[in-house]
Amino acid sequence: MRPIDRIDAQILELLQKNARSSNKELAAHVGIAQSTCLERVRRMVSEGILRGFHAEVAPEALGIGIEALIAVQLSKHQREAVESFQEHTLSLAEVLALFHMAGENDFLVHVAVHDAAALRELAMTAFASRPEVVHLQTMLIFQHQSSHSLPVYCRFED
Repeated sequence: MRPIDRIDAQILELLQKNARSSNKELAAHVGIAQSTCLERVRRMVSEGILRGFHAEVAPEALGIGIEALIAVQLSKHQREAVESFQEHTLSLAEVLALFHMAGENDFLVHVAVHDAAALRELAMTAFASRPEVVHLQTMLIFQHQSSHSLPVYCRFED
């Protein structure tokens, strides 16, 4: 993966604000030809710099009434236990994000479910029943907001 330059950084910032921006709009904004812009975007996709383009869906439209964070502690920090837990967790439809962390908890799992009964059932069957799990702590999310963008820090040689 080669380093990004100022123009790549501008394209990334624009796409993070609106992934539906047309190639024509991107090229005009950064001041390059449309063909050059398209080539740059394709290169950033192929190199894994741009990992995808996403749609944000309103949870309530899907019947989701509760989001929560579940802090998980494992009994062992062996590779097999960590990988087994990760694989299992990421296979669950209710899981929105999984964070492997340092500190008191080993994982933080962001989940979305229909109601409190579904959250309890998920916690009990999907997490508490796992042999590698020794402790859970569930925290309800009252409001969730995300910027959906990373800061683009680049140092350029002009």
